[in-house]
Amino acid sequence: FMSKKTTEKFSENVTPHNAIISRSHRELQNGHGSILLWFTGLSGAGKSTLAHAVEEKFYKLNYKTYVLDGDNVRHDLCGDLEFSEKDRKENIRRIGQVGKLFVDAGIITLAAFISPFKADRDRVRELMGEGNFVEIYCKASLKVCEQRDIKGIYKKARSGLIKEFTGISSPYEEPDHPELVIDTGTESLDKSVQIILDFLAEKKSLR
Repeated sequence: FMSKKTTEKFSENVTPHNAIISRSHRELQNGHGSILLWFTGLSGAGKSTLAHAVEEKFYKLNYKTYVLDGDNVRHDLCGDLEFSEKDRKENIRRIGQVGKLFVDAGIITLAAFISPFKADRDRVRELMGEGNFVEIYCKASLKVCEQRDIKGIYKKARSGLIKEFTGISSPYEEPDHPELVIDTGTESLDKSVQIILDFLAEKKSLR
């Protein structure tokens, strides 16, 4: 399950325990495969909205799912991190490891994170291994994202109240070769969900 090319560091003097029940056992019991769907894009691009809408579809099919949402994780697991480049990298590293555990548990995992740096997303892809990671670029222009800014965070970033804000004072590196690019700035939510479901069905990703 773990990629042989992973560059992750491991704690010394710790030996992993080999479980009796494997991922394949859990997938068999669930009646479907597991995978990590990674939603990336600017704040306001609709990542969380789309991830939860896809999860709702899976739930109606009795699929085992879980959404890892950027804001929620920042309140708990990564509550000790700021928004410097170093802390952003650590944030994504942690989520990658959590996503790996969830997928090993046989769960369809949907991660909605800005994840602005290509190297960090590629590191998660490498960690997950071939066929376990689907990068979904929620593409919406900065103008559209600012228009959707119900929290007022873009306004704060523009005025200098929020430092190192992606798209304003910190860069967002678009994916080079994502599995899916969805124009969340113009595409309807229902159509966006269907694009993802059709892709997974075509690739037979959950069998």
